[in-house]
Amino acid sequence: MACGFRRSIACQLSRVLDLPPEYLIKSISAVPISRKDCRRIFRGDTELAGHHFSHLSNKVVALPLPQRYHKATTREVADFQLSVDSLLEHNNGHSRPDIQLQAMRLAEKLKCDTVVSEISTGPGTVNFKINRELLTKTVLQEVIEDGSKYGLKSELFSGLPQKKIVVEFSSPNVAKKFHVGHLRSTIIGNFIANLKEALGHQVTRINYLGDWGMQFGLLGTGFQLFGYEEKLQSNPLQHLFEVYVQVNKEAADDKNVAKSAHEFFQRLELGDTQALALWQKFRDLSIEEYIRIYKVPAHSPALLSCGAALDGYSWRLGVHFDEYSGESFYREKSQEVLKLLDSKGLLQKTIKGTAVVDLSGNGDPSSICTVMRSDGTSLYATRDLAAAIDRMDKYNFDKMIYVTDKGQKKHFQQVFQMLQTMGYDWAERCQHVPFGVVQGMKTRRGDVTFLEDVLNEIRLRMLQNMASIKTTRELENPQETAERVGLAALIIQDFRGFLLSDYQFSWDRVFQSRGDTGVFLQYTHARLHSLEETFGCGYLNDFNTACLQEPQSVSILQHLLRFDEVLYRSAQDLQPRHIVSYLLTLSHLAAVAHKTLHIKSSPPEVAGARLHLFRAVRSVLANGMKLLGITPVCRM
Repeated sequence: MACGFRRSIACQLSRVLDLPPEYLIKSISAVPISRKDCRRIFRGDTELAGHHFSHLSNKVVALPLPQRYHKATTREVADFQLSVDSLLEHNNGHSRPDIQLQAMRLAEKLKCDTVVSEISTGPGTVNFKINRELLTKTVLQEVIEDGSKYGLKSELFSGLPQKKIVVEFSSPNVAKKFHVGHLRSTIIGNFIANLKEALGHQVTRINYLGDWGMQFGLLGTGFQLFGYEEKLQSNPLQHLFEVYVQVNKEAADDKNVAKSAHEFFQRLELGDTQALALWQKFRDLSIEEYIRIYKVPAHSPALLSCGAALDGYSWRLGVHFDEYSGESFYREKSQEVLKLLDSKGLLQKTIKGTAVVDLSGNGDPSSICTVMRSDGTSLYATRDLAAAIDRMDKYNFDKMIYVTDKGQKKHFQQVFQMLQTMGYDWAERCQHVPFGVVQGMKTRRGDVTFLEDVLNEIRLRMLQNMASIKTTRELENPQETAERVGLAALIIQDFRGFLLSDYQFSWDRVFQSRGDTGVFLQYTHARLHSLEETFGCGYLNDFNTACLQEPQSVSILQHLLRFDEVLYRSAQDLQPRHIVSYLLTLSHLAAVAHKTLHIKSSPPEVAGARLHLFRAVRSVLANGMKLLGITPVCRM
């Protein structure tokens, strides 16, 4: 695919620049196709920019164009470009010549061949147009042959060592209903794990539950005062939530209740069997409820036909974990951490009886981290230190990624710094991926607190939106389809921007069927799947590349060409927005092509070629959606 074309271009550049091809490959990028460019192409506006070099008598001839063309774009014809500026970045000891002049001089030294049919210059770039029939044949063949691996076999990823990667994400608090605040951690962490696995890394997904701490002192005391076993069994998280709210109110007014809660947690820390048995019951019931949210058993032949469900399951969130651990696992090991900190002279006692670590060394209050309460019980930071050390012993990871909100940025900075200070050099392998806050997420009943309310609201609204569409009643499981489409809408709205940014949630924007939404992606996938179902596989045995030279076809091929670069960018910065933007543009390109590149009324040779093209679009669309954590639907 693109890497083969890049290598061919890099080899020719290598001979001219006397640089190894490997040095040049990542400097050669596929030219993005924007929707604005596409509209211009479809109107027949194919103006060129800068200078154009044609293959004439085996020579490259510079043809200056009128000045008005300099502001136009070469994107309609160029497939790849080399930024001359990037090559000069390493020549720090020399004065930088005029970039445009350098680009023209370099282009004049290059020759067209069986791969490159035209060479042109743009603003500081040398642009390369690939032989159109070769482009068509190569891209479509590789999309179909590589399947889910398309884009991942690129030379951009060559030499990438397989690593052991731990991703900690989701991490709800035990004995509390799955709060909507954990949604972003869940879908972002799932995306990162999906991407790392797709790249061939060995990924361990950890759900690190908030299952220890002072809140369990309150909950234990509260259940003894206000709890009912029948309610606990019938609706555990709702009942525990009600108990927790009530005991908090009581503790605020009654010091004896607060004292009892403190004593209950001390009993937990000391291993009291009765206290631990009650805590274990809360934990087990909570995990059962969480798993029900993460995945719901449901057979769906329609989804199975898309390869969307595994082992007979479809999921509410489509998320799984390799390990359910929690802070409770490290209540004893956190004491070992305190001893180690003390032995290294890092532990300091305060006049209040607490233990702290001064990371500044000079008493800076902003750099002091409390690691033990005055009664000797552990804290969140202490348990995180113990967990990190234990995971290195267990997994020997090359990278450990924590996915939490940006409010915990300082916490993780201190944890990583303490690990370094304790002598664990591998602390530099730990990374915090922070994200912003979702604002304004409300159901029709008011403010949303729980994730299940959001998922139910999504399903309800999508069912209402689908009710007016005549094909909805033909769906085998319209509720499941509504939930899949609704979840796609939620994920795309969340992933469109920078993860660190806060954003305002909008139900109306989420469910728009047109524009840059998850509903539009699902609709495009379902429509393309319908094409394959309608016309069958008879057309898919072979195709004539000459039948796919319309501007609409070429634009799609050019866009498919750069899928590997998009994956590479997301792999570098762990931002899903690159993939989201790519898939939305691909869907818009497919929508325009679907209106003009008809199959039914076309000759068999043309129809077969176009069906190949649309099949390739659907395949790449599905690949990208699955990486984002979206299950593509085949009907809606």
